[in-house]
Amino acid sequence: MWSPTEEEKYGVVICSFRGTVPQGLVLELGETVQILEKCEGWYRGVSIKKPSVKGIFPANYIHLKKAIVSNRGQYETVVPLEDSVVTEVTATLQEWAVLWKQLYVKHKVDLFYKLRHVMNELIDLRRQLLSGHLTQDQVREVKRHLTVRLDWGNEHLGLDLVPRKDFEVVDSDQISVSDLYKMHLSSRHSVQQSTSQVDTIRQRHGEACRMPVPHHFFLSLKSFTYNTIGEDTDVFFSLYDVREGKQISERFMVRLNKNGGPRNPEKIDRMCALFTDLSSKDMKRDLYIVAHVIRIGRMLLNDSKKGPPHLHYRRPYGCAVLSIMDVLQSISEIKEEKDFVLKVYTCNNENEWCQIHENIIRKSSTKYTAPSSNYGLIISLQLLRGDMEQIRRENPMIFNRGVAVTRKLGFPDVIMPGDIRNDLYLTLEKGDFERGGKSVQKNIEVTMYVLYADGEILKDCISLGSGEPSRSAYHSFVLYHNNSPRWGEVVKLPIPIDRFRGSHLRFEFRHCSTKDKGEKKLFGFAFTPLMRDDGTTLSDDIHELYVYKCDENSTFNNHALYLGLPCCKEDYNGCPNIPSSLIFQRSTKETFSVSTQLSSTKLTQNVDLLALLKWKAYPDRVMDILGRLRHVSGEEIVKFLQDILDTLFVVLDDNTEKYGLLVFQSLVFIINLLRDSKYFHFRPVMDTYIQKHFAGALAYKELIRCLKWYMDRSAELVRQDHIQEAMRALEYLFKFIVQSRILYSRATCGMEEEQFRSSIQELFQSIRFVLSLDSRSSETLIFTQAALLNSFPAIFDELLQMFTVQEVAEFVRGTLGSMPSTVHIGQSMDVVKLQSIARTVDSRLFSFSESRRILLPVVLHHIHLHLRQQKELLICSGILSSIFSIIKTSSLEGDVVEEVEMMVESLLDVLLQTLLTIMSKSQSQEAVRGQRCPQCTAEITGEYVSCLLSLLRQMSDTHFQHLLDNFQSKDELKEFLLKIFCVFRNLMKMSVFPRDWMVMRLLTSNIIVTTVQYLSSALHKNFTETDFDFKVWNSYFSLAVLFINQPSLQLENATPPKRKKILDKYGDMRVMMAYELFSMWQNLGEHKIHFIPGMIGPFLGVTLVPQPEVRNIMIPIFHDMMDWEQRKNGNFKQVEAELIDKLDSLVSEGKGDENYRELFSLLLLEKIEQETWRETGISFVTSVTRLMERLLDYRDCMKGDETENKKIGCTVNLMNFYKSEINKEEMYIRYIHKLCDMHLQAENYTEAAFTLLLYCELLQWEDRPLREFLHYPSQSEWQRKEGLCRKIIHYFNKGKSWEFGIPLCRELAIQYESLYDYQSLSWIRKMEATYYDNIMEQQRLEPEFFRVGFYGRKFPFFLRNKEYVCRGHDYERLEAFQQRMLSEFPQAIAMQHPNHPDDSILQCDAQYLQIYAVTPIPDNIDVLQMDRVPDRIKSFYRVNNIRKFRYDRPFHKGPKDKENEFKSLWIERTTLTLTHSLPGISRWFEVERRELVEVSPLENAIQVVENKNQELRTLISQYQHKQMHGNINLLSMCLNGVIDAAVNGGIARYQEAFFDKDYITKHPGDAEKITQLKELMQEQVHVLGVGLAVHEKFVHPEMRPLHKKLIDQFQMMRSSLYHELPGLDKLSPACSGSSTPRSNVLVSHGPMSPESIKLVHRHSPLNMLGSVRHSSSSLSSHTSSETGNLVILTDSSVGETAEDMYHMQASPSTSSLSSTHSAPSQMINSAPSSARGSPSLPDKYRHSREMMMLLPAHRDRPSSAMYPAAIMENGQPPNFQRALIQQMIGPCKPCSDPNLSVAEKAVPAAPSSWSLDSGSREALPFLSAHAGSALAPPVPPRSLPHGHYSLHFDAFHHQLSDAPPALPARTLRKSPLHPIPASPTSPQSGLDGSNSTLSGSASSGVSSLSESNFGHSSEPPPRTDTMDSVPSQAWNTDEDLETPYLPVRYSLSEPDVLESLKSQPCRSHSAPTGVIPQDTMDPPALPPKPYHSRLPNMENEEGMMIEDDDKHRPLHRKVSQPVSGGKEEQARVAWEHGISEQ
Repeated sequence: MWSPTEEEKYGVVICSFRGTVPQGLVLELGETVQILEKCEGWYRGVSIKKPSVKGIFPANYIHLKKAIVSNRGQYETVVPLEDSVVTEVTATLQEWAVLWKQLYVKHKVDLFYKLRHVMNELIDLRRQLLSGHLTQDQVREVKRHLTVRLDWGNEHLGLDLVPRKDFEVVDSDQISVSDLYKMHLSSRHSVQQSTSQVDTIRQRHGEACRMPVPHHFFLSLKSFTYNTIGEDTDVFFSLYDVREGKQISERFMVRLNKNGGPRNPEKIDRMCALFTDLSSKDMKRDLYIVAHVIRIGRMLLNDSKKGPPHLHYRRPYGCAVLSIMDVLQSISEIKEEKDFVLKVYTCNNENEWCQIHENIIRKSSTKYTAPSSNYGLIISLQLLRGDMEQIRRENPMIFNRGVAVTRKLGFPDVIMPGDIRNDLYLTLEKGDFERGGKSVQKNIEVTMYVLYADGEILKDCISLGSGEPSRSAYHSFVLYHNNSPRWGEVVKLPIPIDRFRGSHLRFEFRHCSTKDKGEKKLFGFAFTPLMRDDGTTLSDDIHELYVYKCDENSTFNNHALYLGLPCCKEDYNGCPNIPSSLIFQRSTKETFSVSTQLSSTKLTQNVDLLALLKWKAYPDRVMDILGRLRHVSGEEIVKFLQDILDTLFVVLDDNTEKYGLLVFQSLVFIINLLRDSKYFHFRPVMDTYIQKHFAGALAYKELIRCLKWYMDRSAELVRQDHIQEAMRALEYLFKFIVQSRILYSRATCGMEEEQFRSSIQELFQSIRFVLSLDSRSSETLIFTQAALLNSFPAIFDELLQMFTVQEVAEFVRGTLGSMPSTVHIGQSMDVVKLQSIARTVDSRLFSFSESRRILLPVVLHHIHLHLRQQKELLICSGILSSIFSIIKTSSLEGDVVEEVEMMVESLLDVLLQTLLTIMSKSQSQEAVRGQRCPQCTAEITGEYVSCLLSLLRQMSDTHFQHLLDNFQSKDELKEFLLKIFCVFRNLMKMSVFPRDWMVMRLLTSNIIVTTVQYLSSALHKNFTETDFDFKVWNSYFSLAVLFINQPSLQLENATPPKRKKILDKYGDMRVMMAYELFSMWQNLGEHKIHFIPGMIGPFLGVTLVPQPEVRNIMIPIFHDMMDWEQRKNGNFKQVEAELIDKLDSLVSEGKGDENYRELFSLLLLEKIEQETWRETGISFVTSVTRLMERLLDYRDCMKGDETENKKIGCTVNLMNFYKSEINKEEMYIRYIHKLCDMHLQAENYTEAAFTLLLYCELLQWEDRPLREFLHYPSQSEWQRKEGLCRKIIHYFNKGKSWEFGIPLCRELAIQYESLYDYQSLSWIRKMEATYYDNIMEQQRLEPEFFRVGFYGRKFPFFLRNKEYVCRGHDYERLEAFQQRMLSEFPQAIAMQHPNHPDDSILQCDAQYLQIYAVTPIPDNIDVLQMDRVPDRIKSFYRVNNIRKFRYDRPFHKGPKDKENEFKSLWIERTTLTLTHSLPGISRWFEVERRELVEVSPLENAIQVVENKNQELRTLISQYQHKQMHGNINLLSMCLNGVIDAAVNGGIARYQEAFFDKDYITKHPGDAEKITQLKELMQEQVHVLGVGLAVHEKFVHPEMRPLHKKLIDQFQMMRSSLYHELPGLDKLSPACSGSSTPRSNVLVSHGPMSPESIKLVHRHSPLNMLGSVRHSSSSLSSHTSSETGNLVILTDSSVGETAEDMYHMQASPSTSSLSSTHSAPSQMINSAPSSARGSPSLPDKYRHSREMMMLLPAHRDRPSSAMYPAAIMENGQPPNFQRALIQQMIGPCKPCSDPNLSVAEKAVPAAPSSWSLDSGSREALPFLSAHAGSALAPPVPPRSLPHGHYSLHFDAFHHQLSDAPPALPARTLRKSPLHPIPASPTSPQSGLDGSNSTLSGSASSGVSSLSESNFGHSSEPPPRTDTMDSVPSQAWNTDEDLETPYLPVRYSLSEPDVLESLKSQPCRSHSAPTGVIPQDTMDPPALPPKPYHSRLPNMENEEGMMIEDDDKHRPLHRKVSQPVSGGKEEQARVAWEHGISEQ
């Protein structure tokens, strides 16, 4: 049975629970739970994280904690009973854990590891705190460390700052806002401190401590590992100051035995000392620890004879030093001891023993000897800080070890009271003694005794060092054979104070003989008394003492015998009458010096002080003695403080009249002395004295009298130093007065009470008199007043002992009131005055409410004055915050209504005014300097804001009521409201409090919203009806809007725990303000119209806040606005315009979301439904909703890392919406410029120009002035339009779209002409001319076009389920484009078919992309059909201004004829029409309309033949009209292609398919079309005839064989068509000639002709020509055009372009009429290579139509596919645009672009992959010697090793020397084969295992295009060709081929060279490529000829040779390349010989 729990209420999960049982609650380790019920080992409750979810969990998974339960029952709350710091650490660690992981994800590794370290520290410290084993001090220290780390982490993670007091988080409700502000400041300060140094925060938490912190060294001797002495030793440690050359501490003595252990066994591990009281100044001194080692034993260590063994002497042994400066750093950082080893050095000369430590420090190594080993004294050091009490408390272990406290010589910086000390330090300096007739010097030992007056030797009054007990006699160490010893040994004499007077010291001198007896002989003595006759102690100085002779028999029993003698020179001068006949004779030549230093709190060396203490002995000198007290040092005074004070008051009582003033002055002097920091700690001594020892019961009368007398004199005296001193001593003077009166009162039972009261009254009158004096004229008076004001607040507490609170308050009020209230006095006085008020407010007096009521008015009066004049703002704010702090504390206990009322009356208005002034100042300064002046803004603003908020928070309903009632007029009320609203607005705008002060910001918001609720009723009541005031209302609305938009209130961004905390405490303040705002709007009534359209933007901002409730409240206001405007104007145009404007800017700032769009539409449509104007309303709301859709899409694009394309598409979409749907011109223009900028960024210059053109078209050529807009200045419309035109022309130029720029040039020219601006006219005409030149000369690529379909609901709104056509980038092919689109939409799936998608795809929640290439259908057909128009001009019109695109899909209808597929092959032709033509303002436009038609096989054939005829006609006419000069290549190729294809079955296939009787009978409707086809074929034969005639005319003599062959083949073609088409035998004469047998054209294995040598570069297109198929199968020709549209490569020696000859409207089913397969010249296939046939695929797949589905329709396309875009030359992308026509089609100029560098022109080309088909192949006869042209299908780019170039060119004809070469074209290669490095020798195989070979005739005069074809000079450079020097081997992949090799001769006189070459049988797989078959005879020498140079990097290339067998298996063979040119030369000579013989 479940029962409610009583005790078990709160626990922590100690093991994760997965909640696997029914109702189970999932719990993570470390979560906290609140337990509600229990049942048999299970609990039921909630996790604190998710309090809404209840569940059960096992009881043993929970660790219970004690907790306080409040509100028991269903809604009970539990708070754990643990230290609040622990709770905070727990919560903070949980919050950090989430953020910590994110740091790793965001690669903030450094912070990640730092935070991990801090978190571990926090966990450890928390564990310590929970253990409960710490002392209070330790708990405090642990908490300090915890809070420092918490604050550090919060700051670095960007979390909120936590305000604390004594480590506890403060509750903002319990303290005033001012205090909260200060806590934030101090927390921020501590965070900054902790970041820099965590260790120095200790003082911050205690009260401010002015005392300097003393330092202490703890030294412990671990061991003395120096065993060579073998005797007992004493080691003395002391601190030594090198600069001053003196010891600064007592000595610490350690006595060791001969083994190095302590002589006293109890001392083991206790040989330690504490050197105390080192000041910070001492720590900066150059201090050393010096250790002197004295051995105790024989005179000489290594000589056993010297001295008897039983006598021991103290003898110097060695010294060690350690620099404290060197080790300070290391011992400061650690908290424990650190070990050091001190080497002990021995002294070389004993006479210098007293300086040994200095010599070691100075490193005078000649004077000491280093030890033989590294051992020595091992000591440990530790640095401690703090006073002795603290040290004892914190380090009890040290004191338990019996540490020897070793004091400083002299007093520390701070003398602590109660520190009794009476030490005399005596240093044995030196002695000078006579030799005494001996040959050697003496060994002198000094013995010292302390004797009392009666001659008794004082016991234990001599200490050699701390750590050892004192002794009665002192024996100095002995220096061997030294009559002038220097000892320098310090001895401490701790003589009891009562035995000091009358004591003296006696020094006895003995000679220590080293003879056998070894006795010590006494030979003299010296003495000195410790006190002088006048009672002063021996002065701190060196005393040179007289030495008196004596011997062993002399007796000192009667000390009076020598005490009468003078002890030193001063003494001798003092008593000249000394009898000479005494027993002791002074030895005049001998002297002995000692120095003394007294450190005593009881004895003085000062005569004046002694005289004062014994004043009764000198009654006549009292005046003088009192006067001289000022000259006694402070140290002496504080030592005898109590005695002096007693004496002074006794003197005062003795004769008040006579000594009163002097005693008063002395008292003032002593009081002021205690204000010095050195003696500050004696103030408690003074206080104790007053309380317990003071006995001057009558003194008060005299003190009051003197004080009053001083004050009354202040008006007249010029020098007022003594008055000022008296004012400074006021506090203690009052203490004496009050205590004296109390004593008197006690003694007399309260007599003379009235007199006392009246004397105090009179004294206060004098004080007021001093303060009221005008001090402007007298500077001294100012100081007097200042001193008085400073001390004044300190006397309140004393007065409260004698008077009631009200009486004291009245005194104070009168005094403060007497100060001049005008702020005219100097600034310094103002400060003092305010400081005095501040201290009054901080005093105990002010904490009583009775006194506050009396004092507040006068305090507020002064503050009010200063605030009015903006003076001393910082101090005023301090006073105010103290007042508010006190009032807040009092308000928790009692009633403060009256005080708050006073403050509201006095301060509220002036506070607002002050804040406004400060804020406006700070804003203007920000504007001027760009930075805030900290004095003026941050600090002061924060202070005053907190004061204002404190006041507002204290105000209750009644206060607000009184405030509002007290305004005299509405104007005053209006002014007040405007001020307070303005301050509140600034508070939110200026963000006075930093972002992380969340507690402060929320409290501020809470106070503002409460205040506004009070004020809004006054606003509504006073300014609504007749007195409507727009300004106040506007101010109110602006405030409300700003308030709701505050970042700190946007709870959606906060973490869940933080959000819950805020909501629990304050609720959602945005909702409160929204309700307030809405009700105020409703209260406006008809005045609402004043806020339309002004408030639309702000209100819209509010509705965009992501808080559903706020949106629900605020959105209906728009309906209200529309309604009011509709009523007033009959429409709501203003609302509409403003809403649209503001929506744009707000959404772009990141506001709004999809939910808002839906809610906006829903709420407004619901409201509008009831209106009369609902239709216009609904359409408006709908269009705004649609705008929002687009804006949100736009924002998402811009915000994300979206690609340019998406952004551009989005912008175009939005721009069009603004133009077409809502007609907002300004927004439209803005987006035009945004779009233009995007285009420029993406380098779409043409599109950028078109975009700007939109704006340009809106402008007219008029002089209307235009305002400043965007980046345009204010100018006339004409100027703006001109500027735009120029810019657009510039962009068209950059985009190479000169044709579009030319009309603009003309437009500008007309304008300039009309204005007679000839300079501009000239410029624009030149520009136009340049553009014409550019069109003719510069290379331009024809772009690809792609159709893209975006299907699925996941796409942005503007793309969803739409199709677009996109203009590709330069060189971009289908694969690259597809890749780009998929990377732009990474979620998208590419569709693999071109069919239109069904509804399931359109409506699914996904993204589908459908992409294929399309062919442009140009509008301007006329230009393209003109014969004489150069192709460069035509190419522009083929791909620009295109609005229609075509896509052809081949398919079979009916049964498929395997013999001739053309019979059933249909074309499905899709035509797409776009909304705008390309190029335009975007690279892509939406498809507006699609049309689908089917083209029958016959129609297709007609189109193909027609296109080819047109192409031939164009080319022939160009040659006829001399447009093409010199080079007849193109014509040869074109004719050869058509004739040869026809022979191989091109036209024949059409004949078979369509002229067949079966076909004609089955398709009677096609008769007309068949006739048309026949006519076209006849026309083709005719055109070919004309072409051959032209060819005959221009053909080069060496190309005659080719011409002959063409004529032969033409005959065959004609005869094959003869019986079908009669009339073809009428040939032109040029065509007749003997027919070459077919077998001659084919070439088999065998030796090669020399002509074929030139064909060997295996990447040369010429080499490939042999392998291009010329299939007679119609199917193969279809496939070839489908899979690879061919590229024609020609040389550059043609004068004009002849591209037209290749231009035709292609379709995938072109017949094999020609080897170009009717594909236009620059067509390439963009299908993926997998979709194309390839040699490795079986035949049945190779021609599969299904695989060709996605192939583009064929058309003229750029050769982008031919170049791998990735290849970079010289770090720049290759510039292929220029290479296009030149390379492919026979360029018009040799080297078109002068800007093109050599490197750019020599672009490596990629190998191609192409599809092949079976069927017979035949080598294409090679063309003219002037150029190599290739026909090959370009395919996807593949990488190619750097430096491989495609074509080789050799100018081996003299006529060619003036024609510069063409650019290299690209390599063509089969796809499935491995990439082959270019080799100069390996020929390319015939493809697909066919029998295609290279024939001698075919290679008759072909030039191998060299890659070096980019010389600019017209003179050909010398030839250095490595590639053409090797025979080209005709080869075949079919090794079983039987055909014999039949050499073809061009003439009967073919040279023997050929024969010799033929005799070398050459098989493709065995011929060693790169090696020339050896000639059997030397060829004849030829004269040298000029050749074009090659690039050096082509000199040596390795080639690979490929052989294809029937199975297409590639075989690789390594080819060696000859280095020398010998063989090349041979080959070249042979080749040339052959030619010349011809």
